[in-house]
Amino acid sequence: MQRSNLISRPRFLLAIALLLAGGHAMAAPLATQVLQSGWQFHLAPDSGTAKSHPEAAEWRAATVPGSVQTDLLAAGVIGDPFYRDNEARLQWIGLADWDYRLSFKVDAATLKREHVELVFDGLDTFADVSLNGRKLLAADNMFRRWRVPVKGALRAGDNRLEVRLHSPIARLLPWLLKQPYALPGEFDSAFGDEPKGKQTANYIRKANYQYGWDWGPRYVTLGIWQPVKLESWDRARLADFHIAQQHVDADAAELRAEATVQADQAGKAQLAVSWTAPDGSRHDATQEVDLRKGDNTLSLPIRIEQPQRWWPVGYGPQNMYRFEATLSSNGEALASAERGTGLRSVELRRDKDAWGRGFAFVVNGVPMFAKGANLIPFDSFPTRVTQDGMAQILRSARDANMNMLRMWGGGHYQSDAFYEEADKLGLMIWQDFMFGGAIPPYDEAYRENTRIEAVEQVTRLRDHPSIVLWCGNNEVQTGWEAWPDREKFRQSISAEERAKVEQGMKTLFGETLRNVVHQYAPDVPYWASSPSTDYEGAANKLDDGDYHSWSVWSGSKPIEDYLTSTPRFQSEYGLQSFPVMATVRAFAADDDMSPNSPVMRAHQKFANGDGNDRLLLYIRKYYGEPRDFASFVYLSQVMQAEGIELAAEHLRSTRPQAMGSLYWQLNDVWPGASWSSVDYFGRWKALQFHARRFYAPVRVAAIHREGHSDVFVLSDRTEPFQATLRSRVMNMEGKVLRERKQSIKVASLASTKLASPTDAELLHGADPRKTFAVYELLDSKGVLLSRHLLFVQPPIALQLPDPELKAELRDNGQGMVLEVSAGRLAREVWVDFGRLDATVEDNAFDLLPGEKRELRVDSRESFDALRGALRVRSLAGATQPVMEQKP
Repeated sequence: MQRSNLISRPRFLLAIALLLAGGHAMAAPLATQVLQSGWQFHLAPDSGTAKSHPEAAEWRAATVPGSVQTDLLAAGVIGDPFYRDNEARLQWIGLADWDYRLSFKVDAATLKREHVELVFDGLDTFADVSLNGRKLLAADNMFRRWRVPVKGALRAGDNRLEVRLHSPIARLLPWLLKQPYALPGEFDSAFGDEPKGKQTANYIRKANYQYGWDWGPRYVTLGIWQPVKLESWDRARLADFHIAQQHVDADAAELRAEATVQADQAGKAQLAVSWTAPDGSRHDATQEVDLRKGDNTLSLPIRIEQPQRWWPVGYGPQNMYRFEATLSSNGEALASAERGTGLRSVELRRDKDAWGRGFAFVVNGVPMFAKGANLIPFDSFPTRVTQDGMAQILRSARDANMNMLRMWGGGHYQSDAFYEEADKLGLMIWQDFMFGGAIPPYDEAYRENTRIEAVEQVTRLRDHPSIVLWCGNNEVQTGWEAWPDREKFRQSISAEERAKVEQGMKTLFGETLRNVVHQYAPDVPYWASSPSTDYEGAANKLDDGDYHSWSVWSGSKPIEDYLTSTPRFQSEYGLQSFPVMATVRAFAADDDMSPNSPVMRAHQKFANGDGNDRLLLYIRKYYGEPRDFASFVYLSQVMQAEGIELAAEHLRSTRPQAMGSLYWQLNDVWPGASWSSVDYFGRWKALQFHARRFYAPVRVAAIHREGHSDVFVLSDRTEPFQATLRSRVMNMEGKVLRERKQSIKVASLASTKLASPTDAELLHGADPRKTFAVYELLDSKGVLLSRHLLFVQPPIALQLPDPELKAELRDNGQGMVLEVSAGRLAREVWVDFGRLDATVEDNAFDLLPGEKRELRVDSRESFDALRGALRVRSLAGATQPVMEQKP
């Protein structure tokens, strides 16, 4: 949650000051003293858990930004929170109060400044702050910045800063147990620290997922989780600099440079704004302004002809402009700031049509089918996330042909670096406000706390062109309307109280947060809840708004159920899988390697560990009984990949009825079973490799249902093009039974149905257990654009032969190359190097009989080590023979 730096730029200021003032002395710029080194922490002596954990009582070195849990881990007081079942043994940390302290020096020059402020960019979460024995602050919101004047409390020389962090559970639970009811929350604690149905998370502005979710552990963190600094300044402070985009099209961008200035006195001043375009050209504008004492919002209109616009990935370049602002008075530069942004228009188009009311993102006038996934926090402990690790996950999304990620509302707002990377990669961000599904309190103080949080976050993030939607919450409305526990709760309270709860939600999400977005980022649409119809009706409707589809997996429906409905925009749906064995071995011992061992259940959060039985249900239905635990892990990924592929291709095939596919979920907060396609360590699962194919800009898709197959060409290209569709029917030994070619014109931004053969028309009497169709799309030069293998029988019914897989790793002088070949059909070929980390160019792919592929392999491991660890497998042999399978 680090804020965009409003950068003091002494050399730039000096040049401007000399130019404008003819050599007048320059006012000292804003000075920042970062308070990062030297922190200590310990378990508060008066905390309820102090006697049972004396090992945490002594003062130890602390890391800021950080958390109590990560500091204890670094000090060797606790073991790895993610290893085996350590989670249960570490719950005491979140139930205790903790002290942090820092001794730091302040020089006399700082104390002579007119203003000195202590700034906490983020405190987690109930925190009392004192400086030299004087109480400064009682924080109560993880997502807010806290700025306090401290000139009167500072001393020249040594100073002592102290922070007491209170357990949110220990603080709130005694109060909650006295209330007439507890609002419905999300997931009850599995560790007995809160009674079932009495969840304190609803009542605090803190990341919901840290209380445990159905894909992550319960680690209720405490800490100074964002940077701390002293800021000193004179006369004026430029608190914010923003480029408001009033209208942007191909001809011109009508902008407004806005500067928020805190001034000590009224007077004349000059606001100068210069900017550098993506092509390197520079421009400037100036305006005389009248400052009043106190807060000022200054505005300077800017018009850019033929703007070099920012585009989502796949539609054009990710052009960024760099703007610089300088505030001067009487030729003396007072403050400066700089800001990067991309110029683009965003519309959430909701036209009425034959299917109801649409839901489509339109950027720069181009309607875009949103292809992507939901994003959760990158770690249970946010401060452990590195910029490189975060960027790797975002690059994984782009490399899988995604163009949108939904930043889910049960986590926390991401760092500036995250959104800068999304800007650079061209990834559209659907940004939820941080509400994960629990019913919020309706009191005014809670709503005002949230409003200030929203103002700060929208203001911080509004110049990022990647953000194309602000959404009030995740599943609050649909949960209230449709979930059994909410229904039971509604019946348990009076009609008057029920009306207050309902009105509180509508006011918060329908008015308060909407008004913040409309006021501070009016160029970006607002949406009240996901899923919803923006409070224009009931939530989770197929013919209006966005839709969360959970009949498959949560409802145990067959995967084919995805084909029975077509929402306008499917913003959640998913199937689980295990991560690769290298990741499993990182959290489990050899004795844990069975689906329902205590440790595997501890790392399976769906249905309190019973999710592994759900996995087995789908694996057995579609593939058979896994031969061993490694096969169970492999088959879970194949099932997930093929199931989500079916759903995604169905959604893309119905364009423009459906205009979005965001599966649940892209990433993980820890290593374990989940819906992710990229695991905690950044390793791609089979689904991520499949996504790169089913989200490709041009895709041929053949969807089988009820005895026939519909064949589509899906195109995100903005221009039509000529192509050839080649279709073959062959057996698994490679004999081609029929072949056909047809020239087609592929429509732009569309799904085009090309054929709809029945099974009989397709196979002409061939055995469906041993026969399949291959659809290939080739461009005008014969280059293969897309391939799709169609089977009219489920995988469990296929008589897959031994594919005679061969794999050879070699060094071609420019790097390592793996050659993989198959004598017969090989389904879902998986290349693995055991415990060694290596990135393979492609994986989870099919090989036609006699086909050979060369794949790049990148790794820091030696060639000999990789060659020794290499393993290649396919669906053939992954299950027990029929006679060995359990009934």
